[in-house]
Amino acid sequence: MNIFMTGGTGFVGTSLTKKFISEGHNVTILTPSSGDPALKLNGLAYLDGNPTVKGKWQDAVKEHDVIINLAGASIFSRWTPEQKKILRDSRIETTRNLVDALPADAGRITLFSTSAVGYYGFHQDEDLTENSAAGNDFLARLAYDWEQEALRAKEKGARIVITRFGIVLGKNGGALGQMIPLFKFFLGGPLGSGRQWFSWVHMQDLSEAFGFLLQHPEINGAVNLCSPQPVRNADLGKAIGRVLHRPSFMPAPGFMIKLILGEFGSVLLEGQRVIPRRLLDAGFKFKYADIEKALQNIILN
Repeated sequence: MNIFMTGGTGFVGTSLTKKFISEGHNVTILTPSSGDPALKLNGLAYLDGNPTVKGKWQDAVKEHDVIINLAGASIFSRWTPEQKKILRDSRIETTRNLVDALPADAGRITLFSTSAVGYYGFHQDEDLTENSAAGNDFLARLAYDWEQEALRAKEKGARIVITRFGIVLGKNGGALGQMIPLFKFFLGGPLGSGRQWFSWVHMQDLSEAFGFLLQHPEINGAVNLCSPQPVRNADLGKAIGRVLHRPSFMPAPGFMIKLILGEFGSVLLEGQRVIPRRLLDAGFKFKYADIEKALQNIILN
């Protein structure tokens, strides 16, 4: 297949690109960077263009069988009004431009458009599945609007899969890239109360889930991409500590997190217990459903 990808040079995009290339697919990554790309593989091409701005790059979209939309500025920052606009525009405008670029009859095209489990808003202990309602906080509203923009592709007949990511754990980046150094310096521990749920997914399982969804065209709509075994924040810290042979008792007070990070601090201090019901019902098997097994694979190998 010919695959077109936005956000393809990032943490998740790099992993997906390697997987698809190894399986014989051709991948075109849209990138606004004019620098020399770090990843060079046979079957991989780069196309210059800014996905938030309409341009000649849109002509290439209709030549592909699969569109994977990963673009979006990182949420890991203090959410000033200016930063909130960047977070929205990088997602909404990119998705709008991609959908606009689809041909009028896009029945042969599959659009994978990223979203996040933050769609559900903050919750306590109840299980959340793809049928659960959207939340009302900033991140939930952003995810909802992002998804609605992608769903416009229905008007052109495209198959749409909304991939709601949990926190992706993998080597050389992501959340663990920020957490592990703290534990190595004996500064790791729970955030706030530590009781908030942490919905996560191993990078390999996420990549395999994309392949699984490609092979099951009957699946469309929202799909949670997260482990079927979410953990509390304190238990995540204990698991990291055990794998690294470091203590995990150094708490980060909730008031301090909110003081430093503002509104974004709530994302770290509250959470949601998300279950990948549709993947499980379709027969997908997670290789790293258990957090400690996942961490051992990522950290020790």
